[in-house]
Amino acid sequence: MASLSPWACLLIGCFSVSLAETSSFSDLYPPLWKESPGQFSDYRVENGKYLINPWVYPERMGMYKILLRQTSRYFAKSAVENEENLLWGLALQHGWQYTTGRLADPKKRTGCGYESGDRLCISVDSWWADMNYFLCALPFLAAVDSGIMGISSDQVTLMPPPQDQMKFCFNVSTCQSAFSKSMRKWNAFYQQLKLPSSTFEDLLKYLWDAHTSTLEETQKSFEDRFEYYSKPEADFSRAWTVFVGYLAATRMPTTLVRIHEFQKGLPPRLLVDGDRAPFISDFTKLQNGVLLGLNLILDIDNATGSSSLTLWKILMKTEGARKLFLQLLDVIMEGSNLASLEQ
Repeated sequence: MASLSPWACLLIGCFSVSLAETSSFSDLYPPLWKESPGQFSDYRVENGKYLINPWVYPERMGMYKILLRQTSRYFAKSAVENEENLLWGLALQHGWQYTTGRLADPKKRTGCGYESGDRLCISVDSWWADMNYFLCALPFLAAVDSGIMGISSDQVTLMPPPQDQMKFCFNVSTCQSAFSKSMRKWNAFYQQLKLPSSTFEDLLKYLWDAHTSTLEETQKSFEDRFEYYSKPEADFSRAWTVFVGYLAATRMPTTLVRIHEFQKGLPPRLLVDGDRAPFISDFTKLQNGVLLGLNLILDIDNATGSSSLTLWKILMKTEGARKLFLQLLDVIMEGSNLASLEQ
């Protein structure tokens, strides 16, 4: 991959400098990163195939860990510790879901995901867990198919959940068959990654195209999960999906430091009945503000039939507009960090 453009370096590095002075990048890694598998040989092998159980948190996180390690060479010129690898966003989002209890059984009929039961269990009834499954399985298996992972396409299989197996895919061939558009887009991202002439902007475009395609191809299959949540949490889940479309238009860099900082604005727990931003007492001002903003975006999107997203995409077509938005986002995040330090 070619080196980053000057403005991309500025935007990505704005938090890196301050954080690097006080901590190492490893402090920003998702929960249980060290305990998660880091190579294929850490998984069980049967009949010459690696068997991965993506319904156990460390095993799913291990898929991201292997993916990040196998793609690190393509980011080595601009990041010695792989901190600018664009796949960090997926791993950190999964870690946030785990920390905030969003991977647990929302019906609370089992101990899956709870401290009182099996904390490492990932529930198939969780909307967050199901959507994340495809944002893990598809990029992972597409990387295998692209040749980046160093094994053949038929050498790895994902284990099915205890129910709703027909909604998922478990290896390269079945995912290509069921979710062909998204698998092609993830493969296109990896092919772009291999090109020495590719720019940071190119990679962001291909990455976000694959990300949004994955959500578009899978989200309707899991809308029934919303009934397991409180109305505020269900609305937040819907708003988050809509908001990702707006983020994709800005091509926000999904690097380690940026996403770590960005996630400080996300709800630190499941929302319950009675939670109403910006008046949630155990949320920070930033978290209340972000949630309020997400709810507003959802309302606007519903009222306009998504034409607001179309307009936003038009506004974000130029590199200058995207740069301006990301700089504004940085100012907001830096301001909230200073405010929290003064409290």
